[in-house]
Amino acid sequence: MEWLNYHHLLYFWMVGREGSIAQASKKLLLAQPTITGQIRALETALGEKLFTRSGRNLVLTDVGRLVYRYANEIFSLGRELTDVLKGRPAGRPVRLIVGISDGMTKLIAHRILQPALTMPEPVQIVCHEDRPERLLAELATSGLDLVLTDAPAGPLIRVRAFSHLLGSSGTSFFGSSTLAARYRKNFPASLNGAPFLLPLENAALRRSLEQWFEARSIRPLVVGEFQDSALLKAFGHAGVGVFAAPTVTEKEVRRQYGVSVLGRTESLLERFYAISVERKLKHPAVVAIVEAARDQMFGPTPQPDPVRPHCAASAMGG
Repeated sequence: MEWLNYHHLLYFWMVGREGSIAQASKKLLLAQPTITGQIRALETALGEKLFTRSGRNLVLTDVGRLVYRYANEIFSLGRELTDVLKGRPAGRPVRLIVGISDGMTKLIAHRILQPALTMPEPVQIVCHEDRPERLLAELATSGLDLVLTDAPAGPLIRVRAFSHLLGSSGTSFFGSSTLAARYRKNFPASLNGAPFLLPLENAALRRSLEQWFEARSIRPLVVGEFQDSALLKAFGHAGVGVFAAPTVTEKEVRRQYGVSVLGRTESLLERFYAISVERKLKHPAVVAIVEAARDQMFGPTPQPDPVRPHCAASAMGG
């Protein structure tokens, strides 16, 4: 049987938490070479590098981030055990670890996750943002409870995953009051030549917008492309260009960014998915999120896409 050395794990966890060996040595009252040696011993035992150097700083590797999350859970449980034995109430919240696709509208992600915070039992939400393929790889190693995306898991993703349709929304077009007044008349033809802000090419909304424009012979003037949806809206707030966002978030977009709606369409639908490794959802917070999204946030939706697993070839036996 292989045993994990928890002293080594503690030193690793402390370095990850404090951000440097020097800070960890002060907390642990140990010499820096001692901590360095213990971390190397842990890396040898695990057969993986846990840190890499970036200039003078230590940065967790992908495996290091996974080990750190488990270590965080382990030492959190240890503190809870001590509290219980001392007669103090534990009150440990349920943890929900969520991956959010970097192309997904953050206002939508917030609305989807909000019901988890109103459950009777306390819930602690941990959010990670990354490319969908990286998040799905992490989902497969149990690092995440679910992934929120604006597209289902594709057939090329070599991970066994189930895509649960949460709902869909039409699309609204926003701009500063000046731009909205200029391009509202004769919408959507008015968008031909209009300054426009687009997501990057890997975003589902970008592909849908381009198809929608093409079908209507609309050629907007692209003045900016953005990976971060909040930054895109900030440029929209500054009057740089028109932008699109799900109609279901219209009220929040107008209030938060001080922009006006110049047009809407139901022919450009955005769909949103919760991707899990389970066909039947079990995590109580995930169940609450999915039910609230389907029943309250999006309302009646088109017939859901069939829930299908996408599996690695090895998982299918060949």
